[in-house]
Amino acid sequence: MRQKNSGGGRGGESAGILVAPPPSGLSVPLPPCYNPTVKTFTIEADNYYQALGFKSGLEIHYQLLTERKLFCRCPARKRNDPPDAVIKRHMRPTLSELGEYDGTALMEFKTKKNIIYLLHEDNVCTYEMDDTPPFLVNQEAVDIAIEQCLMLGCDIVDEVHIARKQYLDGSIPTGFQRTAIVGVNGRLPFRGRELSITQVSVEEDSCREVSDEGHLIVWRTDRLGMPLIETVTGPDLRTPEEVAEAILLIGRVCRSTRHVRVGMGASRQDVNVSVRGGRRVEIKGVPRAGWAPALVHGEAVRQVNLLRLRDELHRRGFRGADDLGVESADVTEMFTGSAYDLLRREAWERWVAAEERRPGFELGSGPFCVRAIRLKGLAGTLSWPTQPELTFAHELAGRVRVVAGLDQRPILLHSEKWPDYDGALSELRRLRRRLHCSEDDALVVVWGPKEDTHTAEDEIRLRYVDATDGVPHETRQPFPDGSTDFERILPGPDRMYPDTDSPPTRVTRERVAGLQATLAEPPWQREERYCRSGVPASVSHYLIRRGGADLVDAMAAEPGVDLGRTCFLVGERALALRRSGVAVDTIPLERWQELARLAGRRPVLWEAWNELLRAMAATPERAVTEVVAERRLGEAPPGWEAQAATAAESARAAMDDAGDGDDAGPLFRLAMGQAMATLRGRVPGAAVAETLRRTLGGGR
Repeated sequence: MRQKNSGGGRGGESAGILVAPPPSGLSVPLPPCYNPTVKTFTIEADNYYQALGFKSGLEIHYQLLTERKLFCRCPARKRNDPPDAVIKRHMRPTLSELGEYDGTALMEFKTKKNIIYLLHEDNVCTYEMDDTPPFLVNQEAVDIAIEQCLMLGCDIVDEVHIARKQYLDGSIPTGFQRTAIVGVNGRLPFRGRELSITQVSVEEDSCREVSDEGHLIVWRTDRLGMPLIETVTGPDLRTPEEVAEAILLIGRVCRSTRHVRVGMGASRQDVNVSVRGGRRVEIKGVPRAGWAPALVHGEAVRQVNLLRLRDELHRRGFRGADDLGVESADVTEMFTGSAYDLLRREAWERWVAAEERRPGFELGSGPFCVRAIRLKGLAGTLSWPTQPELTFAHELAGRVRVVAGLDQRPILLHSEKWPDYDGALSELRRLRRRLHCSEDDALVVVWGPKEDTHTAEDEIRLRYVDATDGVPHETRQPFPDGSTDFERILPGPDRMYPDTDSPPTRVTRERVAGLQATLAEPPWQREERYCRSGVPASVSHYLIRRGGADLVDAMAAEPGVDLGRTCFLVGERALALRRSGVAVDTIPLERWQELARLAGRRPVLWEAWNELLRAMAATPERAVTEVVAERRLGEAPPGWEAQAATAAESARAAMDDAGDGDDAGPLFRLAMGQAMATLRGRVPGAAVAETLRRTLGGGR
């Protein structure tokens, strides 16, 4: 995984710049690019983001639960054992059908990546390695995509046409991903309105990244080619909280088909964010919905602050590439005796040896070089706040790390937050004199193989060119703290073109009707049905997300079975047992249904859920009727009232307190616990409680 950089300074308060999270319902400053007077007033969160012109949409990816991959017959499963073979490759861009290069492909080519693939012979074939054409598309995967389209009310295409989507980051050995649109123009009930579904596609998954160091990236190919379903929404989400909620809702839709994989890495979401005056930025591969609110808020803040930086650059006369003056010098010898290790040649060589970096693999070309870069007239812009607690220097460091391959932290140094070491200020003054810097100039220092430092200089210049235009189209990598970092330039339409190796697949009305007949109930209808039985949304969501809803409905279909009780049994009580190590997942469906039938006739059995589920998990092959009979559950034992009275007197003696029968009192609770220890699952708890109240003298 590409590591987060730590270059540059930390952001702080700056007049007219939004740097802090918005307190809900408290006085917060509206960004001055939308309110020049910077007045402070009370607003709600929705109004806060509305004022920013905030928009967000999603691209949700789920791996499909198929036996085979999408375009070959290799098994679809993950591997973590040592590989059978290793292949090294390089990527180069190709022209689109219109004779144009995709900007992302050109950027990836500039990184000069050496790409290593780890292969297992039993789940990778010559197709994945781009040595043979694809097989016909996996029709099982197409069927699952059609089911998703039906669930979302999409218009389903008459023919599925395969296209190629170019990727030069090495994640797919062919250099492109095969993908196909299956449905368009769907809709999803969401917060009293509709969330638009732009399209649903089926496509092949990419490799798993093992490491990314310098100019070497290593990929594991086990998941390569697994079928994925991609659901794309319109930019209809209005707040960060809505983004998280929509991720979970679409996840419940996908899981309701019963044909998607679950677990770590089985689903990923790309979150698109923009504000008024900004541009669409993609936060790539958000692994959990819980990360989304902080990430999209941080991106909204970042775009507002980048727009403010653009305005400041325009005020200074910087409006494009021709206005930017960037000069550099090789200053390696100036740091020969420096107290700052990173900038000394011998320290660099020790780091290279310790990290086991090799020429032609992780290392770029040329001798070690320290390069100082003068940014004419740009003083103060390196410490310009962007994301909360981050600055524009981090924007530069991200580009340097990814494109130039210089990833020794802190990636770069700069004049507005120079490190503190013996002689630091003296060395900074010498650097500024060496590059003829005035007070209005900023200074950046990078180090590493000489050719890479030249690339870094060019990327810093290009990032400032982008800054004069505001917010660049980017794909950004997410982190748990809510920050993001540069990953690549956002791809454009030039990367997509038809796949002439794959024939189209006709989608007949009969095929769609057959899939419609077996389609699961949409999650929002299921949730409404459960809600009417008194089930909280959190339990309903868990049941649908984890596959328990089908079990609940199968049990509730038995005569006399209460739906609400069944939901709580599967969605809370069985969950608690599972977390404590009880193997409830080994209980077959027929045993659950048998339990439901018995409880439908003898409701008191619901109260013995703990005892019954533990016994069923211990011997899943055994009939529940045998367990119930052996433990004498479901029927009141003779003289149970006397047992309850004895429990009450025992509790009174133990507490040495006359007490009363108040349900909230400790005496009553102790007596109830002692009585139910022998009567649970045999006598209804309400009947036992009434007997205890009379015995304790506090009857009602």
